[in-house]
Parts: sequence; C-alpha cells; structure tokens
Amino acid sequence: MKIPTKKFGVFTAIAMVVGIVIGSGVFKSAGDVLAKAGGSLTTSILAWIIGGGIVLFSSLAFSIVALKQAKKSGIIDFVENVVGEKVAYLVGWFINFVYFPILVGVLSWLAGSITNILVGSETDYTWSFAIFYFIGSYALNILGPVLAGKWQVSATAIKLVPLVLIAIVGLIVGLVTGATVESFRVPATVVNVAGTGLAAAVAVTAFAYDGWITALAITQELKDPKKNLSKALLGGALIVVFCYVIFFIGLSGVISNDEAISLAGSLDTSVLAATRLFGSFFGSVVSVLILISVLGTLNGLTLGAVRGMYQISIKGFGPAPEFFTNIGKKDQPYASGVLSFIFSALWGVIWYGNFQGYWGGFMDTSVLTIVFLYASFIIVYINILKNFTELNAFKRYVVPIIATIGALYLIYGAFISDPMMFLYFSIIVVVILAIGLLTFNPNKKIIEAKLEA
Repeated sequence: MKIPTKKFGVFTAIAMVVGIVIGSGVFKSAGDVLAKAGGSLTTSILAWIIGGGIVLFSSLAFSIVALKQAKKSGIIDFVENVVGEKVAYLVGWFINFVYFPILVGVLSWLAGSITNILVGSETDYTWSFAIFYFIGSYALNILGPVLAGKWQVSATAIKLVPLVLIAIVGLIVGLVTGATVESFRVPATVVNVAGTGLAAAVAVTAFAYDGWITALAITQELKDPKKNLSKALLGGALIVVFCYVIFFIGLSGVISNDEAISLAGSLDTSVLAATRLFGSFFGSVVSVLILISVLGTLNGLTLGAVRGMYQISIKGFGPAPEFFTNIGKKDQPYASGVLSFIFSALWGVIWYGNFQGYWGGFMDTSVLTIVFLYASFIIVYINILKNFTELNAFKRYVVPIIATIGALYLIYGAFISDPMMFLYFSIIVVVILAIGLLTFNPNKKIIEAKLEA
C-alpha cells in the first residue's frame, strides 16, 4: 500500500484546522448562546471559551491516539481498535444515519434562510430555497464529485472574510459608540428560553466548534507528526476561539442583547450586523459571503454523507455490503449516496416540524447530534487512561480526564437545556442504533475477495 508523502508543515496544518472548524456554526449560534446564557454577554463569552477548551483537550486526546495508531484514521477506526468491530460499527452507524443527515438538513435550512433575507420578498420562501439547496448539494456530490471538490476549496477560502470583517469593524464601532460596554453592563431584559445557564450555553457552542475531528485525517501526511500534530491542534483551536470571541464582541457593538436573542436560531443576527456596519449594499455583499460559507459547509457535510454507507460496507460490515460498495463509472458510491439522501430528508422533516410546533417544543437536533458524538469519544479517552502506559502523566491522565469531563459537561448542558427533548432524541437514537445492531453482519471475506478481483 502506498504511504502518503510528508508534505504538510505545522503552519499549513494550523490553517487546515482553522479552515475546517470555522464555518456556518458561529453565524447561527451567536444569538442562541446569548439566549442560553440568560442574556449575559459575559457568561456567553465564558461559554465560548469553555467550549473551545473542550475542543482543545478533545483534539489533543485524539492526536495522542492518532500518533500511536498511525495506520488508523478517524473516530470509527479508533473505536474499533479500542473496543472492537461491533461498537465501532454502531458509532459509524450513528455518524451516517444521525450525525451527517441532521447537519445536512440544518445547513440546507440555514442557506435557505439567508437567501430568503437577501431576496427580500414579503412571502417566506425559506423552505423552498432549503429544498433547492438540499437537492442541489446531493446532486452535485453524487453526479459531479470533481466539481464538488473544487467548490469546497473555493468556499473554504471565502468563508473567513465575513467573520473577520464583522469582528474587527464591529469591535471598533462598538468601542467608539460605547455600545459594546453597554452590552457587557446591561444583560437582556427578556429571555424567553427554557433551560438557561452556563452549561446550556456551552452545549450550544458545540455546533460552531464542530469539525475538528476531520483535521486528524492529515496525520500521515504531516512532517514530524509527533512534534507538529499537537502544535497544529493547539494553535488551530486557540485561533478559532479567539476569532469566535472577537466576532461575538464585534456583534455586540451593533446588535443589542435583546435584539440578538429575538433573532436567535437563525442567521438574521449576522445579516443585521453586516447591514448596520457596511450599509445596505455592502451589507448584502457580506451576507452573500456568509451564504457562501454556509453552502461550503453544506457541501463538505454532503461530501462525507454520500460516502457514509460505502465506508461502512468497504470494511465488510452491515447489510448488503456488496451492493453498497458498488461504484459507478465516475467512481461514485451511488447506492450509498441515495440512502444518505433519504435519511437526510427524513431528519429534515423533523427539523421542519420544530418550526411548525409538531413536537410540543424545539428539538435542537443540530446541537444534540454533536453532543451525542462527544459521548462516543469517551470510549477513546478511557482507552488512553487504561492502555497508554508509556505516556507522561500529562498526556496519559490530564488530557483524557479533562476531555472526558468536557464531554460529560456538554451532555449535562444539553440535558438541562430541555430534558424532555433530550429524552425524545435519545429514544430516536436508541431505535436507530438498535436497527444498526440487528444489521451488523461481518462479511470481510466477501469484500476482500471483491477488492482483490
């Protein structure tokens, strides 16, 4: 098997971490975090810092595992090495039938929401635009994978621009006018959100910080990984936290706490800030850049989603592995892509029901799915504590223990935010995992024979 060349230095790796993590999440989560923090800007910033700290220690823990298991890549392989094929299969099942589909649906809605704002129609076309982006993203990634890859590179380069513009200009304007100081001094007067508190606010930041696990894919291509991987993750995490905090403070310079909470759950906060800072025309330009950022994130998630069942089946696991490992003339796993499309559509219906009041409350699947993924990470952290005896005390004990505490804190925050919705989501996930358990059927010999042929 050909081994990738060592071509990435530490600065390139840091740029990759920053580029992967920073996306649409921070634009959506700004008002949500403030709402869950009870309207306090200080508590909100503390939540962003703690959320970043959880990412930092979680990524450091995975870097330890990545360096020891050089031939492994990603959470599924790491879990398989720790507790075996069946548990790893269930983690992969969760990622492909819960995690990816939920986030694809949410990002489609976000893209539809900001497009509806840009169009400026009196009629709400958000869901029509969302369906258009949803179908378009899958069509692009299933039928035109090369074009999808080029689009991903372009979107990554563009998505940092609106974040930096709003952060810097908003901070300057807020300090000059005194609005930033006022936002720190006076919390929101009306917070119509259940389950507030620091832990609940930290749980919401998980959506904005999601994606760091993908950065571990470059381990084998990193120069001097033992020295540079932890530096890249540490440096990347610190840059992201700094950018998010400055962006959040920048928003406070032009958006009051009450306004931010009233617009929570959408991109309206960022769009309004852009319009106030840069005027109607240039504000619209910045809003278009935010839309590109959202679509870039959507494309990246869809790119991974369409390959989900294929990646499980290529290991010889699950139902009909021969069928899901078939690739077409363009080397595309069409069956895997279609299955992903169906499940993403189903989760999209659940997300739509949130806004229609179908469930008796808002089930924030965008946050819950990430929190549940962190729960699966605990298996990896325990493995470090038990088996990595050659490590020094900091790496063997401090890093995994803090990472575990962080994961548990996210779970606690999601639970207190809305216990009933947490319970409903847990039941859905358990049912999906039970189906996965029933379909677990190792067929490695069949797949190996097929690959050799």
